[in-house]
Amino acid sequence: MDQQVVKIRAQMQKAFEVLQRDFATVRAGKASPSLIENIVIKAYGGTQPLRVLELATIHAVDAQTLVVSPFDKSVTNEIEKGIANANVGINPIVDGDILRINLPPLTEERRLEFLKLIKQKTESGKVMIRQSRHEGMEEAKKLATKDSVSEDEVERIEKDVQKATDEYMEKIDELYSEKEKELMTL
Repeated sequence: MDQQVVKIRAQMQKAFEVLQRDFATVRAGKASPSLIENIVIKAYGGTQPLRVLELATIHAVDAQTLVVSPFDKSVTNEIEKGIANANVGINPIVDGDILRINLPPLTEERRLEFLKLIKQKTESGKVMIRQSRHEGMEEAKKLATKDSVSEDEVERIEKDVQKATDEYMEKIDELYSEKEKELMTL
């Protein structure tokens, strides 16, 4: 019976990890490689996110600057075009064999836009958790129709699923609060 709860917890953990990765793509005033690692680059006859292609190393030099160091210097222009065309409000500058990306400070208006965006992402994460909860409750009800499972056992599974739901909702709220604080700090 506990395997149902373990399965639901795993689904909730996966949803939480998706939300964490999603939050990492929202700029919060400081340079982070996660801001550009998912940008799609056309290289070697195909298109892939920059990190999947493993075309370059990306690191933050300081709070406002990212440096992209391509392994193969022949794809530097493709990486530059991909980042420039990604419509994320940043323009790389080719500096010899590397690309420099200077991130301007966020305006109050832009911070508020990002705040709205993370609120939407937070709600999406909560929807994924609620869907997992719903599946867990449905599975518990299906078990109730089987003769070998007592009502007490079904009730225990439902309580465990609800407990997991509450835990992940709290984790999501904490993640949102941290990102909000990071965004609104000048």
